[in-house]
Amino acid sequence: MGLIARIFTMIFGDGRNAVRETVEVFRENAEAGAARAKEVQLAALAAQGAEFRAARRGVFDRIMDGLNRLPRPVMALGCIGLVIVAMIDPVWFSARMAGLALVPEPLWWLLGVIVSFYFGARHQAKGQEFQRSIAETLMRVPQVKGAIDTLREGGEDSVVDVQNPALGAWRAEARKAAPPDAGELR
Repeated sequence: MGLIARIFTMIFGDGRNAVRETVEVFRENAEAGAARAKEVQLAALAAQGAEFRAARRGVFDRIMDGLNRLPRPVMALGCIGLVIVAMIDPVWFSARMAGLALVPEPLWWLLGVIVSFYFGARHQAKGQEFQRSIAETLMRVPQVKGAIDTLREGGEDSVVDVQNPALGAWRAEARKAAPPDAGELR
């Protein structure tokens, strides 16, 4: 009886559980895994909250942000509204268009400049982003051209050489060292 007690004390005694510790090597402890998952979830929520937390801005900044978002929708809806008004009340529409005809030409030019700058800034930013992507693509052209030339010159073995230069170098050394009648190294 003392032998069995000593074996159980050795396995389960001293505040340890050798069976549990051995099993946890092969299978995750569900409670510890849930606690880690909870910590990860809370950290992700905290990071997202910090990312989307708006800085306290003044009334003026909020009004300016709202005004900056208005021109495109107002212009689009205004044009649609003009078409609708022209169909509903042609006389009222004609009077307004006659009023627009009286606007001096320099004022039209000024309006054109303002609208061009407003929409041109976005167009320029998108154009520059496109140009950068084209430049990055063109910078890779010599590499691609070199790979294609190597493939054309070397045949089937050069495919591996292009994909793995170390293997290609090893094959070249093996071909030099091999006797002429040794056959093809693959």
